[in-house]
Amino acid sequence: MSIDFQVTFDCADPAALSAFWAEVLGYRLAPPPPGFDTWDDALSAMGIAEDRRNDASALVDPAGAGPRVFFQRVPEGKTVKNRVHLCVRAAPGLSGEERMAALERRGAELIGLGARRLARHEPAPPLAGGHLVMADPEGNEFCLD
Repeated sequence: MSIDFQVTFDCADPAALSAFWAEVLGYRLAPPPPGFDTWDDALSAMGIAEDRRNDASALVDPAGAGPRVFFQRVPEGKTVKNRVHLCVRAAPGLSGEERMAALERRGAELIGLGARRLARHEPAPPLAGGHLVMADPEGNEFCLD
């Protein structure tokens, strides 16, 4: 039996980083609690001060299949390479130059959203299909593969 889990990002700006990752993953913001039309309404009812309303954000898979992704504000910035990272499947079923061209297109789209490209790794069959190493707007590394 599998265990339900979520992926958590420590960050400086949960709202901005969750908006970026929603675009990357095709996820959506988690809905507000039942009985509330907006998160602002819910947070007001909970007595959360306006300056604390960007302390956290969460994304959910609209199909309900993928894990929840949670973003929490922390005081310190990122200082070292990630020990765990996400690999975003941007070219499933493709190989060779067709694969790399699809990864480059998706990488360019994400750069337009605030990502940075860190490296390109060429295909090395039979085990490595090639991938791009990227960083999100707060410097968290991830791969397009």
